[in-house]
Amino acid sequence: MLTSVDNDLIRVLADPLRLRIVTLLARETLCTTHLVEETGAKQTNLSNHLKVLREAGFVDTEPCGRFTYYRLRPEVVETLAGQFADLAETARANADAKRACP
Repeated sequence: MLTSVDNDLIRVLADPLRLRIVTLLARETLCTTHLVEETGAKQTNLSNHLKVLREAGFVDTEPCGRFTYYRLRPEVVETLAGQFADLAETARANADAKRACP
């Protein structure tokens, strides 16, 4: 079953820009400048979204001079995917279960 932590992770990914950032970071480690170019978002807006992703544990940072690189943490995505797989299996196993109406 999905826990409150999982629900929080889902809420983080529910924002279209954050989902786009995660999708981009799945392909390669990028700095803020690259993410601005790829998403078209303003730097301040992007920084706020990156902060949310960092605090939720989705990304790690790597300072490089005056730039900061962001890397997706695949284990967090795998954990969430596993929870969804478990939920799907529960639904499949209980597809015929039906509670009687009063």
